[in-house]
Amino acid sequence: MRILVANDDGYLAPGLAALVEACRGLGELDVVAPEQNSSGTSNALTLQRPLSVWTAANGYRYLNGTPSDCVHVALTGLLPQRPDLVVSGINNGANMGDDTLYSGTVAAAMEGYLFGIPSIAFSLSEKGWTHLDTAARVARRLIEQVIALPPVPGAWLLNVNIPDRHYEDLRGLRTTRLGRRHASEPVIRQSNPRGEPIYWIGAAGDAREAGAGTDFHAVAQGHVSVTPLQVDLTDHACLPAWGSWLERAGGGGR
Repeated sequence: MRILVANDDGYLAPGLAALVEACRGLGELDVVAPEQNSSGTSNALTLQRPLSVWTAANGYRYLNGTPSDCVHVALTGLLPQRPDLVVSGINNGANMGDDTLYSGTVAAAMEGYLFGIPSIAFSLSEKGWTHLDTAARVARRLIEQVIALPPVPGAWLLNVNIPDRHYEDLRGLRTTRLGRRHASEPVIRQSNPRGEPIYWIGAAGDAREAGAGTDFHAVAQGHVSVTPLQVDLTDHACLPAWGSWLERAGGGGR
């Protein structure tokens, strides 16, 4: 068993160290992470400049790119052997609902999935690492389980969000679907020292769809949320309606 460990908070993040320790003894470990915090970079790949890779004193390798870069470079030339599992995290804060579209943590795991490797993204629901030990224990337990009993044939992708509470206070694991958020808060406008306007992206919106069965609801109730993800963004339910519209609009012919 070979496990590739990545994250989006950077190679010095406590969550990465906790996830590496959680994987100790489960197989051969390779760690490839961003040089700097790369939260919110989604699935971006760096194409406009070359990437450099360095090795830290603890053996972690890090590069000046995105989380997707880390996994992509690892799988396409850096590692001597293909890993059997890719794990990402443990993120400093939740990645639920619409967050998954922006998350570098999820993107790192998704890059492994795109290469046909089972992959898991782990996130702690609140920022600050208060109960990082809880998240590490959950990660260890889940990784052990998927190694011992693979859930489905072939590649799969899991998004795991862990309540920020004592391990003894958790209420178990729940399979969930993604909830939805309200639109983000407005940008924050400021001025730079030259008096020119600058903008900060506003805070994420509050949960809008957070009923039973969603990741928001599970975590709020003290459950570990386990959401299987896929890459296909096709709106299959609306394909027939769009086909009919094209026919009516005269777009169905040559």
